[in-house]
Amino acid sequence: MSVPPTTSAFGATTTAAEVIDGVDLHGRRAVVTGASSGIGVETARALASAGADVTLAVRNTEAGDRTAARLAAELPSGSGELTVGRLDLADRSTVAAFVAGWQGPLHILVNNAGVMAPQQVTRTSDGREQQFGVNHLGHFALTTGLHRALAAAGGARIVSVSSTGHLFSPVVFDDLDYRFRPYDPWTSYGQSKTANILFAVAAAERWADDGITANALMPGNIADTNLARHMDLRQIEEFIASGEIALPPQKTVAQGAATSVLLAGSPTVAGVSGRYFEDCAQAEPVTGRAGAVGGVAPYALDRDNAARLWHVSEALLG
Repeated sequence: MSVPPTTSAFGATTTAAEVIDGVDLHGRRAVVTGASSGIGVETARALASAGADVTLAVRNTEAGDRTAARLAAELPSGSGELTVGRLDLADRSTVAAFVAGWQGPLHILVNNAGVMAPQQVTRTSDGREQQFGVNHLGHFALTTGLHRALAAAGGARIVSVSSTGHLFSPVVFDDLDYRFRPYDPWTSYGQSKTANILFAVAAAERWADDGITANALMPGNIADTNLARHMDLRQIEEFIASGEIALPPQKTVAQGAATSVLLAGSPTVAGVSGRYFEDCAQAEPVTGRAGAVGGVAPYALDRDNAARLWHVSEALLG
């Protein structure tokens, strides 16, 4: 696999529009999950502006229709088409329906949707802890279901939106659903975000012969997003004061979408696979959480962990 460029014109303050400037994605088809708000909207906007036909895969199709109409009115002539599809990652039947309804190749899949830090343990319809069930298992079912479409594209890219929150926890294989240990919203979130990275690592290896690349990323510290709707802001302030977490400088939504768009459409990372990026560059490894404002934990890139998670996920989905 290729190594990402050591120098780049892109960085922490780069916007999605700047990343995609001059890139031609006409003839490409993309799916962006959770594209009715936040960085999902900006990711869809950037890819469509470069000519890609983008499907907004959303739980609330009315909100998706409004977003698609607004983007269509704002995009320049020659942009790709925007469509809306229903996808509730907590409901496996909608995932199956989305997969069954997809026809033809798929060039770009951005697994962007997610839930963060519900304060009480919540479970999906099939009994999985919600953050693991939505952030990982829902996207795992979607992506494996679309494997043929991705393989048919020739050079397809999978983008897995993770977080520096993965530093809160590895995947705890013996208790994925908090049936034994006390529920904690942050270790649960961390486990799901680690799973997002491990999925990219496993997919990169398993599907390399299909010409598919897969990478994960941290979008940044973005306050203006629905992802934070469950967050206990006082708890976060206490974490920061105690040194439990440290946050990087805030980004705008347009800046937060930049790394997703880089991995989805930029020629500068062509052939790169199985990596974790932040601020439009490959992240450096870290050996502990205390004081870290970025970087990637070794357990999140471990190939044995990735292979184990893939097998466990297949078993959980039957």
